[in-house]
Amino acid sequence: MSVYAKGTSVSAEKSRAEIETTLRRYGADRFAYATDATSAQVAFEAAGRRVRFSVQFDSLDEHRLTETGRDRSDAAAYKAWEQSTRERWRSLCLLIKAKLEAIDSGIAEFETEFLPHLVLPGGETIGERLAPQLEQVCSTGNLPPLLAAPGGSR
Repeated sequence: MSVYAKGTSVSAEKSRAEIETTLRRYGADRFAYATDATSAQVAFEAAGRRVRFSVQFDSLDEHRLTETGRDRSDAAAYKAWEQSTRERWRSLCLLIKAKLEAIDSGIAEFETEFLPHLVLPGGETIGERLAPQLEQVCSTGNLPPLLAAPGGSR
């Protein structure tokens, strides 16, 4: 897991509440959440757009062994799983805050920052729709230039 959230004691619920508070501060006005043991979705409306983040969590089984390969008790495995879940929520909170701050400070536009997470009329995100096509382009090795021509789009 990342260094940013490593070892956080902030609960998943508090991170989710912080995400909503941050979104409200930057103008979002509708929210939806869905969670289960291995994933979460955070959705909101802002700037006339619907946005959805999907986050995958480790399964409990992924924490049955320590980093050195030793067995963990059920309680220890649950505690390790809970910790990794808290860390993932904190990272999502940071990601959303950073995107909103970049928009607010004029570094980026809303659509640019949230493009892969914008929800299309059929319910899938732009990222979900385009990822398979991008994978196909990358697998051919026919990539565009690393830098755009001067005066080109950002």
